[in-house]
Amino acid sequence: MRLVSLGAAGFVLAAFFASAAAAVFHNPLVLQRADPHVTLQSDGQYYFTATVPEYDRIELRRARTLDGLRDGAAKVVWRKHASGPMSHHIWAPELHRIDGKWYLYFTASRADAIWDVRLYVLENAAADPFRGEWIERGQLKTGWESFSLDATTFALDGRRYLLWTQRPRDSAQHVTAIYIARMDTPLSIAGPATLLSQPDYAWEKVKYAVNEAPAVLVRNGRVFVTYSASATDANYALGMLTAPAGANLLDARSWTKSPQPVFASSAANGQYGPGHNSFTTTPDGKTDILVYHARNYRDIVGDPLKNPDRHTRAQPITWRADGTPDFGAPVAD
Repeated sequence: MRLVSLGAAGFVLAAFFASAAAAVFHNPLVLQRADPHVTLQSDGQYYFTATVPEYDRIELRRARTLDGLRDGAAKVVWRKHASGPMSHHIWAPELHRIDGKWYLYFTASRADAIWDVRLYVLENAAADPFRGEWIERGQLKTGWESFSLDATTFALDGRRYLLWTQRPRDSAQHVTAIYIARMDTPLSIAGPATLLSQPDYAWEKVKYAVNEAPAVLVRNGRVFVTYSASATDANYALGMLTAPAGANLLDARSWTKSPQPVFASSAANGQYGPGHNSFTTTPDGKTDILVYHARNYRDIVGDPLKNPDRHTRAQPITWRADGTPDFGAPVAD
């Protein structure tokens, strides 16, 4: 092979291909890890946490590439209690760096009442979340007591928000909806919750009427919130809400809801039930990445909730001319 100098144009072309190559991933990234949350931090490393199939602990991993998470050593930073609050159904942890501290938002229930699911928070003041002490900060109160899970947080224009899933007041047993509220501290909300979305369309109500697992992407002057809908089998799919970035995000009228799923099972690619995603970027920040879980087979034996084969996957996001994200279809392994 002979190397030829192509001048400035050549460097631009090389940069393009380097960026494209950086956005190709060897899926699945991490086996048997559902509800993945990935954040790229200022030290240049991707920090990863997810639901483990035993539902009994919270693990952290980190690596300088998303593919590197596959072999990254997992450190258990917290385990469930033997009884009482936080003793069962440890789900959907998310790691966030806020005001110089680390926070893990997660879902848990009680061993003696396993569907009394609520939101909880851990805090760590160390510079490195793999060190220091993770302190239990208790339940994150939402204003009423009911089935609640999948908390996430984001800041925009100097305001911090909490997004989460909860059973509405006086609702049917198996209905969950997406809510938003302002946060006054990383441990509390400041004011009433706003209902953003509940299951309206048929594709959101297959077997169960579910809107859950919100994730936030701010781009092109808009706030995009993806969420997961329907049962956690092959019917699981992503929906999306959109609001102008300058709007009052606590006003439900600021938001529009996509009538069709924006990311769903692909029989052609052998991927089923994609959902519960998070967002990150390539290290240079130029390419947005969708991180999600899915199974590589359709038919599940027994209860889908007890099936361990939701694997973490990733793929680049493309952008339409109108500034909205195009997630495409879940790519083949």
